Amino acid sequence: MQVLPIHSGATTKECQPHGKLIVLTGPSGVGKGTLMQTLLQRHPELYYSVSLTTRSPRPGETNGKNYYFISRSKFEQLVAQGEFLEWAEFAGNYYGTPRATVLDHIQSGKLVMLEIELEGARQIRASFPSALSIFILPPTFSELEKRIRGRGQDSEESIVRRLHRAQTEIEAADEFDIQIVNNDFETAVKEIEAVLFG
Repeated sequence: MQVLPIHSGATTKECQPHGKLIVLTGPSGVGKGTLMQTLLQRHPELYYSVSLTTRSPRPGETNGKNYYFISRSKFEQLVAQGEFLEWAEFAGNYYGTPRATVLDHIQSGKLVMLEIELEGARQIRASFPSALSIFILPPTFSELEKRIRGRGQDSEESIVRRLHRAQTEIEAADEFDIQIVNNDFETAVKEIEAVLFG
């Protein structure tokens, strides 16, 4: 774990920028990505940390914007070098958050947003306890299944795997600072904005 430097002196509080790490997590298909996109459009002052992944781009995804798409061997090399704040394997692919970029932006006073899976969010809670974690819940499990099937991007086997995992993830919601139900999209966005900006 990399520790942020603490400056001594009476006026530290006044001059230090107030950066913070915000983690958005929840089960696959709950709408984390769409919520994040909307927040970033409305609040350009937020910094979105783009994760690295070994999965293939989905239709419409851009390298460097949605994810940095890299090979499995390159990812494993970065893990060995300690370059990730968190990383996890999900549905047969690796995902990870680059450490240096995130810490630089927090130190410069930015609100840094991560949209990550449960395992990664737990790693952040353990190694970065000052992070604020927000868990996005579906209104019902059947609605979540409808959303995942509605994507039309996954095989039946993959859908079953995602749904099974989603049940486990939903049970972990209480581990996180704030839970928001994504029933009405605009309401969910406003609730997150209230958490971020008071």
